[in-house]
Parts: sequence; C-alpha cells; structure tokens
Amino acid sequence: GFILMLLPLMTLAMFTPNLLGDPENFTPANPLVTPPHIKPEWYFLFAYAILRSIPNKLGGVLALAASVLVLFLSPFLHKSKQRTMT
Repeated sequence: GFILMLLPLMTLAMFTPNLLGDPENFTPANPLVTPPHIKPEWYFLFAYAILRSIPNKLGGVLALAASVLVLFLSPFLHKSKQRTMT
C-alpha cells in the first residue's frame, strides 16, 4: 500500500515538479512594482487580521502580543475544581 502511494508521488516530483505549483511563482519579478494581492500563508492569517484591523502600528503590535499572551496564560487562568493532570 505504501509503495502504491509513494510511486506516483515520486514520479510526479521527479519528472514534473512544477505541475502543481502556483502560477504566480512563474511570473518574472519586478522590484519596482508591489502586487496588490499579497496575503500571508494560512498560519499567519490571524496575525495579519489583527495587524490590519488596528490602524496604529504600535497598537496593532500590542494587540498581537496580547492575543498571543492570552493563549499562553489561559492554562494558568483556568479555574477548575479538579486539579489533576489527567
């Protein structure tokens, strides 16, 4: 089963590596023109949304830091009667 899945993947990667690529990667770069449709990858979209929603740059950075800090502090702020690890 593993070989049946690996063989087409290896064939695709070895003989046609650009087949599944993004067409934007094949346009020549122009350092004088910035494309208007630049967006971050999906794992940075939360930070992009926070930074874009606040017009002040310092406020956006502070809001981003606060959102990450909330995620780190949430286990310590949890008020549960059960205090075991499991």
